[in-house]
Amino acid sequence: MPDDLYGLPVTCARPETLAAINDFIHGFLSYQPKATAVMEAADADPDCALANAYTALLWMFLEAPAAPANAAPYIARARAAADGVTAREALMIDAAAAWVEGDVPKLLEICDRITTDHPRDMTALKLAQYHLFNLGDAPAMLRMALKALPEADDIAYAHGMIAFGYEQCHLLPRAEAAARRAMELRHDEPWAHHALAHVMLTQGRVSEGAAFLEGVAETWSGLNSFMHSHNWWHLALFYLSLGRHEDVRRAFDTHVWGLAKEYSQDQVGAASLLARMEFAGVDVGDRWTDVADHIAQRGADTVNPFLTLQYLYALGRTERPEAIPLMRAIEKRASDTDQHDHLAWRDVALPAARGILAHAKGDWSAAISQMAHALPRMAECGGSHAQRDLFEQIHLDALVRDGRASSAQQVLEMRRTYDPDGVPLNLLLGDVYAKTGLPALAEEARARAARTLADNAT
Repeated sequence: MPDDLYGLPVTCARPETLAAINDFIHGFLSYQPKATAVMEAADADPDCALANAYTALLWMFLEAPAAPANAAPYIARARAAADGVTAREALMIDAAAAWVEGDVPKLLEICDRITTDHPRDMTALKLAQYHLFNLGDAPAMLRMALKALPEADDIAYAHGMIAFGYEQCHLLPRAEAAARRAMELRHDEPWAHHALAHVMLTQGRVSEGAAFLEGVAETWSGLNSFMHSHNWWHLALFYLSLGRHEDVRRAFDTHVWGLAKEYSQDQVGAASLLARMEFAGVDVGDRWTDVADHIAQRGADTVNPFLTLQYLYALGRTERPEAIPLMRAIEKRASDTDQHDHLAWRDVALPAARGILAHAKGDWSAAISQMAHALPRMAECGGSHAQRDLFEQIHLDALVRDGRASSAQQVLEMRRTYDPDGVPLNLLLGDVYAKTGLPALAEEARARAARTLADNAT
């Protein structure tokens, strides 16, 4: 019986299928397009159960309502070919089937068993972290990743996943150490770059973060659209803080939007960056139109609450009629008590959606109250700290527009703990202090913004 690239036995008779399985494993971890090679291999080798299970996973990562139907035939093939497979492979088939059937808790239980018995199974670890991330369970993300050590200490991607687990748990020095260990093993490890970007953003190391990401950006050119666009999205956040408007627009046009316009993650990355650009005073021109046109084609997509809320923001911001049926779908999803994530939809996503539409309509009071209800539990909808900050900014924008300068001051000074010299933040803080009768503090804030702009003048 042959082994995969990390030394785990694989039930596979054809060398070309094994090569495709290895391409999937490494491509999945490194965000390279070669991961999709397993789909053709599965069609050519229906008797390889693992190749078909992995193909089912790829379909599910489409994050679209049609994904389960596309994945189901590969689950059927995998089950039909499961006689004689290893116990690990049988569990992976069950995990993929659980996802197709909508049973995420079962999937996570299976991945926990696989990673306990086979700590070098990076696919099971990555799959588990993806779902735990969507549930907002950062400690479980870290616990799962740490099980890879010491057996997988030689695998850069294990350290990258550990780094992100630490970062999401706010253990930033440990996150940075793990990310740098990953980069010692592979300088081009994009998830380690991503974890370090989070650390530097959270610690207010804005200029350093921009320089770091610019220094490794060339390694993202051959990656899939999500990782390429998402790491550039992080770089764009640094540009926003530094007041580098032209660089932000260039990053959006060249690297964030346009790689895979139909893909969920590319769509929400573009929508959330455009929103942040507008909140920061950047002229976005007509860029919303194309993004909203593509999001509108998703219909009433409630596969994932974090994604759905950003679809709704884009549709509401552009006054698209598709926002109405999407809101109805959110209300229906929130009333479905049979789903494992029912509480996240009912208690968090639903009020957030109402707040988003209220913001789009200029009903600032309703936007403030609805977003304030959702914000303390937004992690339950998924997304990272940096991504969920979009909803904080929607709430802040409503406070400012509703004339609640005292409340806005409290929010802005808290935000300044991790973005002390940010240009848009300090310009807004200057306005808020002027409105609250504190002109000296207003001038201090504006001076901080001016210094940052001068330091980054080109």
